[in-house]
Amino acid sequence: MTPEISLPRITVAAIVPDGDRYLLVEERSEGQTVLNQPAGHLDPNESLIDAVIRETLEESAWDVEPVGLIGIYQLFLPHAHYVRMAFLCRPRQHHPDRALDTDILRTHWMTRAELASGATAHRSPLVLRCINDHQQGRLWPLEQIVEPFR
Repeated sequence: MTPEISLPRITVAAIVPDGDRYLLVEERSEGQTVLNQPAGHLDPNESLIDAVIRETLEESAWDVEPVGLIGIYQLFLPHAHYVRMAFLCRPRQHHPDRALDTDILRTHWMTRAELASGATAHRSPLVLRCINDHQQGRLWPLEQIVEPFR
């Protein structure tokens, strides 16, 4: 019997550096506390750029400005196939009184070394991979992304 193949789920993630630290969210996923970049799924009729701005605000209370595309990643899990667009974003303004999404416990600014220590599990291997790629200088201009045709 052939396993059922799911369609890929398109997600966006914000890689937000501030000096040598990165913005991360601590969240509950499948009953476990994990670290992730502010990330999530596109809403209907939403552009990739609009989605990464919205998800970052909802999950971290930070306004960000996307400045480039770090990479496009595929993650195959037993129950799903994800395609993640990771954007380099500049932090603009924090709204400390804004409520975070219900699954988000808190935000952190962490160095790559702190994240790599494994003190808290990562949502997926893509969390550290995206930071590694940023630190290695991977970056494509946003002009590579064509705005949606309407």
